[in-house]
Amino acid sequence: MLFITLIVCFVISILITPLIKKLAVSIGATDKPNQRKVHQSTMPRLGGLAIFISFILGMFILQPVNPASIAILIGGFIIVFTGICDDLFELSAKYKLLGQLVAAFSVVFLGDLQVIFINLPFGGHLEFGYLSIPITILWIVGITNAINLIDGLDGLAAGVSSIALVTISGMALIQGNMFVVAVGAIVLMGTLGFLYHNFHPASIFMGDTGALFLGFIISVLSLLGYKNVTFISFIIPVIILGVPISDTFFAIMRRIINKQPLSAPDKSHLHHCLLRLGYTHRQTVLLIYAMAAFFGLVAVIYSQARIGVSLFLICLLVLLMEFIAEKIGLVGTNYRPLLKILRMFGITTAKDRS
Repeated sequence: MLFITLIVCFVISILITPLIKKLAVSIGATDKPNQRKVHQSTMPRLGGLAIFISFILGMFILQPVNPASIAILIGGFIIVFTGICDDLFELSAKYKLLGQLVAAFSVVFLGDLQVIFINLPFGGHLEFGYLSIPITILWIVGITNAINLIDGLDGLAAGVSSIALVTISGMALIQGNMFVVAVGAIVLMGTLGFLYHNFHPASIFMGDTGALFLGFIISVLSLLGYKNVTFISFIIPVIILGVPISDTFFAIMRRIINKQPLSAPDKSHLHHCLLRLGYTHRQTVLLIYAMAAFFGLVAVIYSQARIGVSLFLICLLVLLMEFIAEKIGLVGTNYRPLLKILRMFGITTAKDRS
């Protein structure tokens, strides 16, 4: 039954996206080019609605009746409504945040989704107490915005989200969590169907309707399999979402260093930096896909490793992300603390010496 459902979701997403494109143009849900954006012509957005319709159809066919599924559906409707309003009227940041908070609260309270405690690697456990709800809300809102921030090139957010969904669903399958497997696979099929129309050169953008929904569903699914577990396991969803999380983290650092508001838009995200280095649009997207796949692979290895190896992998990933950020100027051209340390020990490249 699940296999048939996935085929239906994939086909429906492919077939309905052109209809959504016509709808977007007719109601004025379009994205006009400006100095901060890469595309050169007016593009229809709202494409994420095709992903959401495919998701709703898949859930209707499978009918998983439990508090989590009901909460996800309600939260999904709220976040998609927020995205549609933004695609139509370009909501201010505070109204978009309000919609995200309402969606997150609906999942926490209706689906009883809270990270209450984690077991520490060397004995004992850390109780979050009254902070369990704020931490869960922060995770959902943070990941939702992280996916939204990387939605800057054709097929980028859809592809990175698909890779994250494959990893989350695969690890849920290993754990025997079939609910997460089913929901993740349904969203994956709808996203891949949309990606057929969205990969470069795209004929439609997913808009905030799609980016917010994908971020929301990924954040919730990544928590469903890892609440109240070990510290080591709790890091797994962070690794899986390493690309959008690191891009968001360095964007925050960049704005703090440059004394800009955290919500201020700029043209210095990961994909912007790679484009400035000379990579083509398609090469940049594929390169970020490779990064996302690498993080997914590390997450799988990490989940099977012993504590010592797991901690070593965390340190290695942090250093690798910092190295890449400094090399491509993700924070700024003058931000190079790690490269300066490497230069002190004679570990540098010809470009760094010049």
